[in-house]
Amino acid sequence: MANKIQMKTPLVDIDGDEMTRIIWAMVKEQLLLPYIELKTEYYDLGLKKRDETEDRITIEAADAIKKYGVGVKCATITPNAARVKEYNLKQQWKSPNGTIRAILDGTVFRAPIMVKNIKPAVRNWTKPIHIGRHAYGDVYKNAEYRVPGPGMAELVFTDEQGTEVRETIEKFDGPGIIQGIHNLDASIKSFAEACFAYALDQKVDLWFGAKDTISKTYDSNFKRIFDDVYDAEYRAKFEAAGIEYFYTLIDDAVARIMRSEGGMLWALKNYDGDVMSDMLASAYGSLAMMTSVLVSPHGYFEYEAAHGTVQKHYYKYLKGEKTSTNSVALIFAWTGALRKRGELDSIPELGQFADMLEAATLQTIEDGVMTGDLAKLAEPAAQRIVYTEEFIAEVRRRLETSVA
Repeated sequence: MANKIQMKTPLVDIDGDEMTRIIWAMVKEQLLLPYIELKTEYYDLGLKKRDETEDRITIEAADAIKKYGVGVKCATITPNAARVKEYNLKQQWKSPNGTIRAILDGTVFRAPIMVKNIKPAVRNWTKPIHIGRHAYGDVYKNAEYRVPGPGMAELVFTDEQGTEVRETIEKFDGPGIIQGIHNLDASIKSFAEACFAYALDQKVDLWFGAKDTISKTYDSNFKRIFDDVYDAEYRAKFEAAGIEYFYTLIDDAVARIMRSEGGMLWALKNYDGDVMSDMLASAYGSLAMMTSVLVSPHGYFEYEAAHGTVQKHYYKYLKGEKTSTNSVALIFAWTGALRKRGELDSIPELGQFADMLEAATLQTIEDGVMTGDLAKLAEPAAQRIVYTEEFIAEVRRRLETSVA
């Protein structure tokens, strides 16, 4: 392309692990660099580099997003004991996503990427269900203890003056387990504000579900803060936009979601969002057909692939074998970041390019050309099941036509 699109401000380019790292490079080389003079600040969050830097690289990447406003992230490994042995790591490093979310004070929003020939497993879901997951606290920042035998477990809080408040958790007659979780009003308020702002931007209803009838302090605090933010900042805006905020118990929300046509933002606490986002992804097709963006109320955005690093395909790749790995979510992470960068920097060409690349990707699938995971779900059946490189080449061919 003779005249590449020029950028003003760098994107924070955060590389990852295994098969997604390979595809990340393919996407940049085949679908972006021929058309855009990419201006990026690169951070390698591959597991070896995180181990080498004592995970400082993750913090540096998050700080770069705070500096430049927009980042785009590949999938990364969160190591367990097996990964420590496999990579000879110094320790089980924390989730990079969790670290970045905490630093940016962000909320993760996901939505399915819908194509005509991949039908949702729930037949009445004709519209995308957006999901907003709180990204702080709960079981991800907990304290746990394996109770060895009889004894008393208490919840103890000591204020700055030294005054103690004690609540009995359980009088144990034998072995058991206890867990302590917490949250912060400030984090819940940021979550609520991000959800209301996102729903207003997307012009969709906002649903929030918790269990305040059982958790009369913890979950009730979420409900109270959501209600306060809505009444103080968003009620009039929602009414003017013709959308609504709806609270119900989490179990009722699940039942209603299953019967709905979709088309709303579903806000969920951290663990609930972890579980339900994968359920939605599976029902709509796969995690490789989901967008994912971390939105901070401070004005930072991080776009990422919602799925894992595709370990099995990576081992095949290392053996020189062909893989049929879905690259759609990785492509849409880049288009989302480029569109936001163009919006913030007043470069409409970046947004137009992102639209063309997304359209070319969806058209490829709707033309019946797809990777093996989607071929299992396609109605009508796939015309061609292609390898990873072939799918990207097919997208490139349709993109070239659009650009021309």
